[in-house]
Amino acid sequence: MKWIIGFFFHDIAFGLLSVFLPLYIFFISGSLLWVGIMSAMAMFLSIPSSFLWGYLCDRIRRYKIFVLISFLFSSILLYFFTLTNQVIILVILYVIMVGIFDIAYEPSKNILIAELYPYEEWKKAYAFYEGFTDTGFIIGLFFGFLALNYGFSSKFILLICSGFLFLAFLTSIFLLEDPILIIERRRFVIERTVDFICKGFMILSKIISGRSEVGKLKRENMIAFLFGITFFSLSTTMLFTLMPIFINNMAEAIGLSSSIVYIVYIMNTLGIVIGALFIMKKENMSEIVSIRRAILFRSLLAFLLILTIKPSLYSILFVTVILTLFGFLYVIYLVNVISISVGILSKGKVGLFNTCERIGSGVGSLISPIIVQLFGFSYLFLISSIIFIITYIFFKIFI
Repeated sequence: MKWIIGFFFHDIAFGLLSVFLPLYIFFISGSLLWVGIMSAMAMFLSIPSSFLWGYLCDRIRRYKIFVLISFLFSSILLYFFTLTNQVIILVILYVIMVGIFDIAYEPSKNILIAELYPYEEWKKAYAFYEGFTDTGFIIGLFFGFLALNYGFSSKFILLICSGFLFLAFLTSIFLLEDPILIIERRRFVIERTVDFICKGFMILSKIISGRSEVGKLKRENMIAFLFGITFFSLSTTMLFTLMPIFINNMAEAIGLSSSIVYIVYIMNTLGIVIGALFIMKKENMSEIVSIRRAILFRSLLAFLLILTIKPSLYSILFVTVILTLFGFLYVIYLVNVISISVGILSKGKVGLFNTCERIGSGVGSLISPIIVQLFGFSYLFLISSIIFIITYIFFKIFI
């Protein structure tokens, strides 16, 4: 899997950027609202973009070019970040970068994994990808920790991010290749359809033979599946849009350095890596059962965050443990949902997965600062927990 090295460098850049940029925007503007507006606008713009990129890559059956476009233009736009400290310009640049270009690689990446490996190995392949690239994310967070402690300038940090994205572009030119044959998703659909028909004949034969228990024949509810993706993304983004600021404010209240935010996020991403390794060892687990369990546990963890509202060292430690478990459960959800979506979404519609994610993220980014400013973080955590329960219900309806 040497072709994913470019994605590794991409995640180093965004690992560093993920905590730095919300704090940077908050410090130069003094408002939570700018952080929410920036994230929400980027997510809303990425809704048509993700569907378009997914449609185009499936239409022309070429995937490498969209990955290269994503990495190159994201690198260029991040370089432009270094030329200004005006909040409105930074927000516009971020919205263009994330809303149009960074999303371009996502549908292609999902299809590449699906077509380069037999579907029996999809879960393992997606888990390996998440574990490997999120190791890069941890490295990026660690760079952010060092940069904050050694007083690196904002311009230098943004240049590092841009450089890693350009490195992702260069390595992908040489290491990434389009699959020779594009048949694996079609084989998955055919075998799933044949299996459905066989179950139908078995039930019919039981009915004819007069058996009392014949079982049920149920097809997946695509609408419920897509709503589940949307609501999961909504709840997750509600929590994480302002989480760096929540942790930073807590650290300042008890006299700790802002660099503690990076430590907490490193642990969150480490949870993702551990979760990916867990899936690779337990790849025979039912996808839908794993998804439901992950969502229920995330609902409980979101509710427990209410206990961390009062600033203290114990609260920070508790938040760290909760976010580590959040990361572990997130990758279990993500790998299983992607494994299902690439198989059941028809040709040209693979971008629907990212579209639904971005709808949820956009709404979550927008309402998160509003809830916090009106009611506080405790209500944010409570509402997020309730939305996770709603998400569970949608996946229960799915099949």
